[in-house]
Amino acid sequence: MSRLLAALACGLLAACAGGPPIDTSYKSVSQDSRVQFLVLHFTSSDFPSSLKILTRGPVSSHYLVTAPPVTIHRLVDERRRAHHAGLSSWRGHTYLNASSIGIEIVNAGFQADTQDWQDYPEEQVAAVIELAKDIARRHEIRPQHIVGHSDIAPQRKLDPGPRFPWKRLADAGLIPWPDADAVAARLAEFERSLPDVAWFQQRLARHGFAVPEHGELDEATRNVLRAFQMKYRPARHDGEPDAETAALLEVLTGS
Repeated sequence: MSRLLAALACGLLAACAGGPPIDTSYKSVSQDSRVQFLVLHFTSSDFPSSLKILTRGPVSSHYLVTAPPVTIHRLVDERRRAHHAGLSSWRGHTYLNASSIGIEIVNAGFQADTQDWQDYPEEQVAAVIELAKDIARRHEIRPQHIVGHSDIAPQRKLDPGPRFPWKRLADAGLIPWPDADAVAARLAEFERSLPDVAWFQQRLARHGFAVPEHGELDEATRNVLRAFQMKYRPARHDGEPDAETAALLEVLTGS
């Protein structure tokens, strides 16, 4: 009797809504999460300023991770779009706001007074890694789709910058990382003969960047090289197409 009453109640609710009841007893196997990317940022400002911008301004992010003592603030429900990526592209996908989750990390970025980048405290890094692992697991985000803002918008963004420890994320199984022995083996060859600019552009595009492919070392290409180097070779990120960058790119993208 209770089952019949429940069915009648559902029918009445559907009728009130102006349509027939919705049957959810079947499920398609051809589906996945709407969330395909995870994008990491630094705020370039302190917590009070960051919170005000991200809750009262024209930009937003799903999460904001403070500096120690660490707190993870959820500012936008994961089911809703946050405005954190802007004009963006990665692996052929564009305008990633609609298909990504954004994590903003409280960090000043490049500091003009010291001419240096701010470090990320250990407690903050550990919190970001655990948060990223949880998000990636729930949405089945591919390792190649966990990126920085500078990856998806290299012409205008530098975050999360060269001090963000991407290798730690790789060690946690979150992102791909080039095998050190394979890089060393390729390095000697590239030191003898460096590929031309067109090769670098093709490899950067294969990796995922939106990059010119005209064979010229222009500012746009340097910006993309710099973004790649900040992630995989942060000790030197000058945008120059050198042998080490070539070895890293070849190992990451395959021969």
